[in-house]
Amino acid sequence: MATPIFKNNDIELLRSQVQRADRVVVTCHKAPDGDAVGSSLALFALMRAMGKSVDVITPDMPLKQLMFAPNANLITVNSLNEKLAYSLLQKADMVFCLDFNALHRIDRLADAITDSKAFKVLLDHHIEPENFCDLTLSFPDGSSTCELLYHLIYALGYDKFINREVAQCLYMGMMTDTGNFTFGSDYPDIYIAIADLLRFDIDKERIYNLALNTYSADSLRLRGYALNEKMQIFPEKGVACILISKDELERFHYKKGDLEGLVNKPLCIPEISMSFLFREDPFSGNVKISARSQGERSVEAICRDHFGGGGHLNAAGGEFNGSIGEAWERFAKVLTDL
Repeated sequence: MATPIFKNNDIELLRSQVQRADRVVVTCHKAPDGDAVGSSLALFALMRAMGKSVDVITPDMPLKQLMFAPNANLITVNSLNEKLAYSLLQKADMVFCLDFNALHRIDRLADAITDSKAFKVLLDHHIEPENFCDLTLSFPDGSSTCELLYHLIYALGYDKFINREVAQCLYMGMMTDTGNFTFGSDYPDIYIAIADLLRFDIDKERIYNLALNTYSADSLRLRGYALNEKMQIFPEKGVACILISKDELERFHYKKGDLEGLVNKPLCIPEISMSFLFREDPFSGNVKISARSQGERSVEAICRDHFGGGGHLNAAGGEFNGSIGEAWERFAKVLTDL
């Protein structure tokens, strides 16, 4: 039996609000990854099975490789249709905020969320959540928001509404946020959840291949170039760093998601325990930072203190408003103190 992680009074409050709600909106963070998309679509399918009118709104387009997920075609993308997204949020009785801990992580959708009079629920596994919802359900020790949602469904007594669509989406989120269960998945409860979800005849091999193991030819060439030409190793620091300019991205016809997961690769090197990927975004011009680590080395602190980001001990991200060269200069100073 899984360990209870939610307070009884929070569960009772949430259950009463769900019972009252007719129109539900589910949101997640910008650049939605497998956990954000998986938790949002899992809750969508569950609420629909309960007879609710429900919509999923994402700040921008999810990664292309995740659009195979059930009902992904029904997502409303705020950056493409702000008027519709705003209208849905104003009509909602209840809004679920999934997989983000601060309003800046939903970009231009933040104002619409703030303006909504709906009862707002935050369900998230990132540290230090901001107080912008009526009910905050935060559990940083969870592997993923999908794992938290799985346990929440059972705590609410809604497990009878779990179907194959719900199970597929929950599994996708848990799998992608743990690198196919290689990190952030040491607690036994996640395997209890997986065993239960497999009862719904989900095709876990297909989910893995589509979400984590499908690349275009350009993406593979870009990854090979990044590792062969752009990876710098600092063995005395246990650090690897990859810097990619927007010109290099354009050379390989970069599309959003083409470098997903690349930051993990340098951790295969025995002497490397921290890995950083700096990508000069061709759309915003800013530099996006992804960071991963092993053991007790914290990339979250580096991303939070130096690049306006955050995340988890071993998985974090940030952003730098400047050129890739300027971002590297800042990181070089950080590197000397490691």
